[in-house]
Amino acid sequence: MDREVSRKKQSLAIDLDAVAALIVKTQKSSGEIPWNIGGKTDPWDHVEAAMGLAIAGYVDEARAAYEWLAGIQHEDGSWYAAYQDGAPIDKTRDTNMTTYIAVGVFHHYLITRDDRFLQSMWPVVEGAINFAVSLQAPSGEIYWAKSPDLQVDPMALLTGSSSIFMSIKCALAIARQLGIERPEWKDAALKLQKAIEHGYHLFNITKSHYSMDWFYPVLSGALTGEAARKRIDQYWKRFIVEGMGVLCVSNRPWVTIAETSELVLALAASGNAKVAEIVFNWLHERKFEDASYWCGFTFPDMVIWPEEKITWTNGVVLMAADALYHLTDASRLFNHEFWRETDILK
Repeated sequence: MDREVSRKKQSLAIDLDAVAALIVKTQKSSGEIPWNIGGKTDPWDHVEAAMGLAIAGYVDEARAAYEWLAGIQHEDGSWYAAYQDGAPIDKTRDTNMTTYIAVGVFHHYLITRDDRFLQSMWPVVEGAINFAVSLQAPSGEIYWAKSPDLQVDPMALLTGSSSIFMSIKCALAIARQLGIERPEWKDAALKLQKAIEHGYHLFNITKSHYSMDWFYPVLSGALTGEAARKRIDQYWKRFIVEGMGVLCVSNRPWVTIAETSELVLALAASGNAKVAEIVFNWLHERKFEDASYWCGFTFPDMVIWPEEKITWTNGVVLMAADALYHLTDASRLFNHEFWRETDILK
């Protein structure tokens, strides 16, 4: 880690090393990163935690996390939705959870510039994206899952489809780096973006009270520019508790650190870094004695809930810090301007 990054680390309100230490402590020798010690593992949050590790300099541990996923991938490119100590506990094959590995692998490459890692993970990423694209509806949205008996559930989720859009972009960037063409992925991404931009009726509206449905279209870059600003402004008062953070669900008095950090990412990505930093600073008192962050808290009674120390929550806190303070070469991963510069969907 260079001298400039070390200087930035010392000036931050967040203790990067302490936050990463929680993830390292929780990671199993296999590379698996459960939610918490003794808890379950899901592929999406496993990747989120691995990304946090790489930001903090734990590159080998992050790589072990991706290798663990590679070792348990199904022939159709998917993973089960949840595991406990490596054994499946939910055999649903979720498209969003499956594709997020592309974001993690590209993030890891931006930090390490390790071409051999990228080449080794290409078949894994390729399989994951092909699985999700095979479940794309004619109108562009991605069906959320196959059931344990491998039946397609023809329901689409706005948060999940937005995240898949980001995953496909990252997969296309990986393919380009390796000199591989995947025009069918580009077509799928453009159809998906159109669905997110203009087809909210295509998605399950019962999830609209979740804050992720609010800002994930912006975080993923499916909405940019004025459309992104309008989306953030439209529901700000519904989900924001000023001075505290983001409600996980609009009708429950529960502020969550992960959703707040992800909003920080979305704000920074869309060019509103000043507000992003203000929101991020609301979180810095919400820490345990070891300097890792709470999962969430209720208000106005300020009860920490749940009490477990959650790996992926702390992973996304590290990602938010990176987006704001440019600690690594992956700091612009979600930045809309970065993706415009790539012309990946042109």
